[in-house]
Amino acid sequence: MSFLDEIDRKILRALQDSPQISMVALAERVGLSHTPCWRRVKRLETSGAIQERAIILDPKVAGLGINVFANVRLKAHDEDTLEALERATLDRPEIVDCFSMSGDSDYIFRIVVPSVDEYERFLKKVLLHMPGVASVHSHFALKCIKNTTKIPI
Repeated sequence: MSFLDEIDRKILRALQDSPQISMVALAERVGLSHTPCWRRVKRLETSGAIQERAIILDPKVAGLGINVFANVRLKAHDEDTLEALERATLDRPEIVDCFSMSGDSDYIFRIVVPSVDEYERFLKKVLLHMPGVASVHSHFALKCIKNTTKIPI
């Protein structure tokens, strides 16, 4: 976003590091008083620069130890099919990331499930029945090396 100045960037970096930081502590960290800092945060939220604040959970602790990357190809590429598939992904909590892709796949999903058996059920009962899906090629992650919501701002 072209409207970000260095103070905005400091605020965004601080919020990425500590999403639950108090406004007083945030203002102190970036060198502003409380009210101007609050106004900037509100502007960043309203503009969409801040979409939401997140806490990263360990999926294994929640019993969700399997990460699957599913490359999805569609039968058709008309606007209705694309929009229907994208809407359908929003209703599935197992699909934690969805990207429209260039290249061989139309979409890539990151799916988090408790087991390979549960993924097989999800594939057969859900993925293959999503709007316009022609094929799904699945890849299982062996180990998570890095998982972050932070962007290099």
